[in-house]
Amino acid sequence: MTIARERTADLYPTRGATEVSTPRQDPVVWSPPGTAGPVGAQQLAGLERDGFLAVDQLITADEVAVYRAELDRLIADPDIRANERSIIEPQSQEIRSVFEVHKLSQVFADLVRDPRVVGTARQILGSEVYVHQSRINVKPGFGASGFYWHSDFETWHAEDGLPRMRTISVSIALTENYDTNGGLMIMPGSHRTFLGCAGETPRDNYKKSLQMQDAGTPSDEALTRFAQEHGIKLFTGAAGSATWFDCNCMHGSGDNITPYPRSNVFIVFNSVENTAVEPFAAPVPRPDYIGARDFTPVR
Repeated sequence: MTIARERTADLYPTRGATEVSTPRQDPVVWSPPGTAGPVGAQQLAGLERDGFLAVDQLITADEVAVYRAELDRLIADPDIRANERSIIEPQSQEIRSVFEVHKLSQVFADLVRDPRVVGTARQILGSEVYVHQSRINVKPGFGASGFYWHSDFETWHAEDGLPRMRTISVSIALTENYDTNGGLMIMPGSHRTFLGCAGETPRDNYKKSLQMQDAGTPSDEALTRFAQEHGIKLFTGAAGSATWFDCNCMHGSGDNITPYPRSNVFIVFNSVENTAVEPFAAPVPRPDYIGARDFTPVR
């Protein structure tokens, strides 16, 4: 399947002269009440309300060991390091992320197709789904840098051309998530408001933004307002735990200056009814390995 070329109405303007707030115009949970799936009604209601769903154990300890071994194999492979899909930490020169990991590894491809994973995405989004993005994140101790506050949808809309908020992410912990080693932080309820950021998107912005967020960064004033309204939730949990979160959650993570690494596998599912069009606020789309242009449903 190929990218559609028609111009689609922009429901969520961003990257203009000023910062603009737009109320969410899409559901969070798209499937009708009572739709069968791995997630119960109470959990879905929490996702609708807060924008996230924490799972104490999505995969078992034995499965964690398999995925950790595969992560270690990938980051030790010189060919993977040299691949454009690998993002290198500027200071330590260690691998920070490897993108499109479900196409580089059969082990992670199988995880994407696991009913506990793709079944949940289908239930939340109310349709068949494809992988918009996948990656492994390696956050080693002693100085791995964090990610500043942002909404993923702001970037996926502006730079990848996703029209609607019909996209869900899952972060599966492959190491212990302590309250000190740079864990995921989300502002609960922030997914209800789209914050369109000020400033144009530079060409090839992804080359910089994957190491340090710049374009698409909210103002301090907006972040202060969001934090006062919604608060901040820090996610901790054992290896094998997971956090599902809506594409428009305001989230970020701090630096990891502890000795304890924080690694995870991150999978983004998008509805096949929400496929990418031309970017809404960027000169050209990002590369396919960052924002997929293959909309084949996961089977």
